[in-house]
Amino acid sequence: MTIDEIVRLVDGRLQGDGSHEVHDVASLERAGPDDLTFAEGARGLAKAGASRAGCILVPDGVSLPQLTTVAVPRPKLSFIRIADVLRPKPATTPGIHPSTVVDPQANLAEDVCAGPQVVIERGVTVGPGTRLGAGVFLGEGVALGSQCLLYPKVTVYPGARIGNRVVLHAGVVVGSDGFGYVFAEGRQHKFPQLGGVIIEDDVEIGSNSTIDRGSLGTTVIGTGTKIDNLVQVAHNVRIGRHCLIAAQTGISGSVEIGDYVVLGGQVGVADNVRIEDNVTVGAQAGIPSGKALRKGMTYWGTPARPLPEFKKMYAHLSHLPSFVEKIGRLERRLAK
Repeated sequence: MTIDEIVRLVDGRLQGDGSHEVHDVASLERAGPDDLTFAEGARGLAKAGASRAGCILVPDGVSLPQLTTVAVPRPKLSFIRIADVLRPKPATTPGIHPSTVVDPQANLAEDVCAGPQVVIERGVTVGPGTRLGAGVFLGEGVALGSQCLLYPKVTVYPGARIGNRVVLHAGVVVGSDGFGYVFAEGRQHKFPQLGGVIIEDDVEIGSNSTIDRGSLGTTVIGTGTKIDNLVQVAHNVRIGRHCLIAAQTGISGSVEIGDYVVLGGQVGVADNVRIEDNVTVGAQAGIPSGKALRKGMTYWGTPARPLPEFKKMYAHLSHLPSFVEKIGRLERRLAK
């Protein structure tokens, strides 16, 4: 694309040579004369002056002398849109691999693509444009929408319902039994795991994450939510729209999570917690059973506390060694 074409695509403002062509996208540090990159924030803009990039997307009002730039309100977002044009997704040819097993009572759209050794059981429906990687398993009665992408070895248990444009990365398991037992008569008795699981439109779930079915209700992942690798979502959990859940987070049963919630890496959420809209939880925080996290607040620590409170406590803890030393000196002085 020429820089002029990029300007029109993102409605930006040009500084420099609009006739210059770029052929790829790259990071600010690695970009060369044929690459497009972006710079935002004080650190990024400081590095941009030494960049060899053919074009740099910058925030409105920023000028980088001697460099070709396109000013836009949100450089990273514009970078995504341009990357989609410069790096289009590879085309796939619709068709069912000869080794795929499809039950006669399954209903597949004409342009579905299924790789080697896919298993599609009775009553499954798969929408137009959906791609199934090698070894995908779709259990009885699964409903899978259009334009979905399931990478190799994804397992979807019977009865799960998955919306449109959903991406499930390798090893994802949807609809497995929840972890529910009753101890009696000297042993654990498995509680029935008879509920469902619903994944709404535009959800993406990272490799080897697991979404359990409800025990008697339904586990729900809301529209636009993005889940990282190695995340556990237990039975009867309800996650709202456009949430971000980072790697190694564990969410226990019957948790309710609102819209636009962010959970950092390795967050532990105990059962029956309620997290309201627009909450952010810092990495490795622990949320005890039954706790409610209030709308729009940021929490951190174990047990999780509002961030200002956590900072005060952490500051006191960091001085604990000096406090102990002072108390020791005082005790020795009193002992004399």
